[in-house]
Amino acid sequence: MVAKMKLLITGGAGFIGSNFARLVIGGSLSGFSSVTILDKLTYAGTMSNLESLPDDSFNFIHGDICDEILVTRLINKHDVIINFAAESHVDRSIKNAKDFVLTNVVGTQTLLDAFKSKANGIFLQVSTDEVYGSISKGSWVESEPLLPNSPYAASKASGDLIARSYNRTYGLDIRVTRSSNNYGTHQFPEKLIPLFITNLMQGLKVPIYGDGKNVRDWLHVEDHCRGIYAVLTGGEAGEIYNIGGGTELTNLDLTRYIVNSMGRDFSDIEFVADRLGHDLRYAIDWSKIRTNLGYAPKIDFNAGLDATIQWYKENESWWFPLKN
Repeated sequence: MVAKMKLLITGGAGFIGSNFARLVIGGSLSGFSSVTILDKLTYAGTMSNLESLPDDSFNFIHGDICDEILVTRLINKHDVIINFAAESHVDRSIKNAKDFVLTNVVGTQTLLDAFKSKANGIFLQVSTDEVYGSISKGSWVESEPLLPNSPYAASKASGDLIARSYNRTYGLDIRVTRSSNNYGTHQFPEKLIPLFITNLMQGLKVPIYGDGKNVRDWLHVEDHCRGIYAVLTGGEAGEIYNIGGGTELTNLDLTRYIVNSMGRDFSDIEFVADRLGHDLRYAIDWSKIRTNLGYAPKIDFNAGLDATIQWYKENESWWFPLKN
């Protein structure tokens, strides 16, 4: 139950965190008495993601989750902490893994130490299906061993395991969610869907790694936020919950849809050298959250993607400065 609880969102100026904040402040996810957003404002966390929110609807703190003094002070004042803060782009992790270890591992541990000193409330660690690694058939359940293949996924898996250890060792109410690939508004334009949309708007080709047969399950960011809220309000301490979207597509099929929707053709697609260690397929079994908490995605993928394309068309002033 989160009624009248004070909420701290780390990484709240990023893609998923800012969408969660909008849903909370807009009343779709109710029950919190106050909202505080903590963000370092690196390249992907930007105040432009929060422009639509009334200034008096949240308290913004510019800071780093690795700052022990700051996070201890903030966590002591809040009842629910959701850790969205993360370095999250696989390509960047291949080029420079250190930033990912610092934020996703050391930052998570710093938050957990502060939460341990508080010894009450709920801490929710937001993670990814990439921690399981690649799977050719079937889908991963929450009890599967973690076999991450990129520095990004390895850093997130490390954060998950540290969170689990703090629950088991100290008895803290720590919950972990792992979602499939997100899409929607306010996603930084280096990620696949916004990159391809904005490239086509600029008359550029869209680059597909390898043969384009890599498979991902797509989840609208607002459905992801609803899944997180379900875990906050009905989940159990120490548990892990997969959050899936139910739409598996190859990268090539997804790209064709975007190209066709924007009135372009196959000639706008460019195949490029494959990413190092590129996982072929991610797939999670999310029957646990569906059965135990009644979660199911609400947004039809085609409708959600069409709306996302339209948003980027109408908000060039948002993405153009970020992309350039």
